[in-house]
Amino acid sequence: MTHTIAVAGKGGVGKTTTCGMIIDHLVRSGKAPILVVDADANSNLNEVLGVEVETTLGDIREEIAHAELAKTNPIPAGMSKADYMEMKVSRALVEEDDFDMLVMGRTQGKGCYCFVNGLLKTQLDKYVGNYRYTVIDNEAGLEYIARGTLPHVDTLLLVSDCSRRGIQAVARIAEMVQELELKPGRMGLIVNRAPGGVLNAGVREEIEKHGLELFGVLPQDDLVFEYDCEGKPSSKVPEDTPVKQALRAIMNRLNL
Repeated sequence: MTHTIAVAGKGGVGKTTTCGMIIDHLVRSGKAPILVVDADANSNLNEVLGVEVETTLGDIREEIAHAELAKTNPIPAGMSKADYMEMKVSRALVEEDDFDMLVMGRTQGKGCYCFVNGLLKTQLDKYVGNYRYTVIDNEAGLEYIARGTLPHVDTLLLVSDCSRRGIQAVARIAEMVQELELKPGRMGLIVNRAPGGVLNAGVREEIEKHGLELFGVLPQDDLVFEYDCEGKPSSKVPEDTPVKQALRAIMNRLNL
């Protein structure tokens, strides 16, 4: 049975890099095959992992949603929208040795998307069952999970930087999860970029104030920044770096 891990947090806190390192950890732990879903509107998880993406599911959804209004209908005669969706999704799947990747891409535009969203959910449900883990990089709004397009979440990891405002932002996401009744199997906080891997009293106080469960702390690691500046996949920093060691400890504590 597939275990779904979702990663969420506001922009700029290192959420996507953390998500990439989680995927790298699962691969190195022999937990492939993994389905990777980039559900962040910013869509740059592929760069963190070092893979190329040509087509997003958002592009496909727009194409099918407006097919009947297009001057030239892209759907071949005699092919249903469902069959066309299945063909296009299979082509959008980026296949690597240990994981496959889908990018959700743009959010919906004008018009009714209920039918095409249903088609997309049906196709994703077919894929998810083929993997031991599904890892989803989300935007702060958790749009695709909230809409039911993506599967139920077993482990929800909320990523914040080492600041009071960052913790407050994550707390708002946690509140939204409750309001939407998403009911993940477990939900907790990972604090990223902590100097020396240590939280000061003010940040700990903020975490306790909002009743957040702290899964662990990742230290500030300049090598991650250097990899990004040099165009290297930041998820591939060496295993003996402080941030990788700390992440590995968190994942082991969570039995992931």
